[in-house]
Amino acid sequence: MGWQMRFLVLGAGKMGRAVVFDLCKFNPDAKIIVVDCNAARLDKITKDYPSENLSVIRADVQDTEELSYVLSGADVAISCVPFRFNYDLAKASLDSGSSFCDLGGNEDIVRKQFLLDEMAREKELAIIPDCGLAPGMVSILASAAYNDLDETHDIHIRVGGLPVEPRPPLNYAQFFSVEGLINEYVEDSTIIKDGKLLRVPSLTDVEEISFQAPFGPLEAFHTSGGISTLPSTLGSNVRNLDFKTIRYQGHCEKIKFLRDLGFMNSSPLAAASHHVTPRQLLCELLEQRLPTAEPDVVFIRVEARGLKKDLHTEISWEAIDYMDEANRLSAMMRNSAFPISIIAQMLANDEIKDRGTLYQELSVPGAKFLEEIRKRGIMLTRTEKTLVTTGP
Repeated sequence: MGWQMRFLVLGAGKMGRAVVFDLCKFNPDAKIIVVDCNAARLDKITKDYPSENLSVIRADVQDTEELSYVLSGADVAISCVPFRFNYDLAKASLDSGSSFCDLGGNEDIVRKQFLLDEMAREKELAIIPDCGLAPGMVSILASAAYNDLDETHDIHIRVGGLPVEPRPPLNYAQFFSVEGLINEYVEDSTIIKDGKLLRVPSLTDVEEISFQAPFGPLEAFHTSGGISTLPSTLGSNVRNLDFKTIRYQGHCEKIKFLRDLGFMNSSPLAAASHHVTPRQLLCELLEQRLPTAEPDVVFIRVEARGLKKDLHTEISWEAIDYMDEANRLSAMMRNSAFPISIIAQMLANDEIKDRGTLYQELSVPGAKFLEEIRKRGIMLTRTEKTLVTTGP
């Protein structure tokens, strides 16, 4: 028997389940080990994807000593747990001889992971943060558009996951970690404006955005994390670079109202005989009130403008992707978990050659990645048009 790839999936929630689905479908001979502290989630994984190559371990990802034995046998560890664990998990993976990738979403954690670059190089391993949708796949799309222009002036990234049938009061549903969602609304957004790197408040600069029918006008506004490492890799060569989240109109105003009232504050308050933070309370309420099984849709639009053969040109990548109801995979699961699964498989196959802590927009082979994305039915469309300009 030849060499068998080994993947360790950390977390058996929605994203972890979608990663397992993808690995089983596109790499059925691989060994897959899923780790979670929740027995019910692990049972569901084994029932949904029965395979002699799939095994589960009940363990807490915070207990890196307990994980070290399992990590030591993996080619790649795939983190589908909240971002706050990712630095320690990346370091534990390196200590155990495994490469590592995660869904990310927090710029401070990513900066810490880049401190592990030398260690990863010495061990001839790779860490790739932010491998989901946004941050994640959109960075590869932005890089592809950038590389197709001779001179890039502006890159605008717009992404959102929404229920197909919105319900008040927020016209939103629970597609991934509520903690991660609140973090996007609380932390500042990194942008480049007129050549300057800036931090601007999230939930600001609301714009109207439209997609094809049956969707009416939507809104987009600044949130944190989605731009990932692009300011480091492309920032010195572009004039404007930003990321905005797409929602149904009116969502931003309601969320900003909650934030401004202090419901996203992490300082504890005394309530009766207990201490709780407003943010913990809001998390609990959102988890209780937001729908969890709504059919959803993901919108992606990445636009780059600049010069190509001395002509003002716009290159755009766009997709509208829906829930896979047959396999019970939401559009958000598909568009977040499939990219990280593809990247993990490319690491295990040695199709990603670089070592260290990597910028995916530089190290992931873009053409191969897009080919794999299309195999999974996410139909990204590329358009290119010459822009009519006026004046000198």
